[in-house]
Amino acid sequence: MAATYSILSLLIIFALSLLIVRTGSIALEMTGLSPDVASFQATSAFSGAGYTTEEAEQAITTVGRRKTVKALIRLGSIGLLGAISSLILSFTRTGGDDLLNLLYILGGAGVIILFARSRWFNRLVTPLIEWALSETTELEISDYAQLLGLQREYRVAEVEISEGDWLAGGSISELDLPREGVLILGIRRDDSYIGAPQPDTETKPDDTLVLYGKQDRLKELSDRLSGDAEAREGAVEDHEETLEEQKQLIEQ
Repeated sequence: MAATYSILSLLIIFALSLLIVRTGSIALEMTGLSPDVASFQATSAFSGAGYTTEEAEQAITTVGRRKTVKALIRLGSIGLLGAISSLILSFTRTGGDDLLNLLYILGGAGVIILFARSRWFNRLVTPLIEWALSETTELEISDYAQLLGLQREYRVAEVEISEGDWLAGGSISELDLPREGVLILGIRRDDSYIGAPQPDTETKPDDTLVLYGKQDRLKELSDRLSGDAEAREGAVEDHEETLEEQKQLIEQ
């Protein structure tokens, strides 16, 4: 009976460890990290391995490295090898069926791992974890801010289109905002969202454009009057100067 409780305790610890790592990984994904990086960093943090950012980046450069390091960290984090050794010694001292107990451990761990890696199980558990985290935490998408350079002069802004606005009634290709250094990331329309709209997508009054570009350019676009060709030409010239500066940086 004592051996049974020991085996069950070990398997419960193993399952809880995998659940904690999975929850941490989902939490990191909700902050903007990619699934691979989030999973690795969650495992590293749970184990207390103490990887620096540079070491973590080097360790995940290939799939093989990621899988190997993650497996080693996970085993170390739950002390699985030490726990199995202790259990085997305790079974030997009690004169139990050591081989059978070991098979129970390996079989139980195998079942838990199969569940943890199962796609349908993850599809079931992941939304529940995301819901629980969204209800109990406030996770900021800080990595996207860094990725888009939002700490500097670039911003993401929403511009509402009014009736008769110069932004209304034309296709995205006709607006040609990229010539001014502005990208249209999406369109909010009623209760729907059009992500990465196609060039032939037409804008309508009451739409809200989600734009990415320099802060001063986004402000100028939102305030620009219809038919202001001079403002358009000035914006294009400014962007061409920016492109020239970036070209020089690339060539250095």
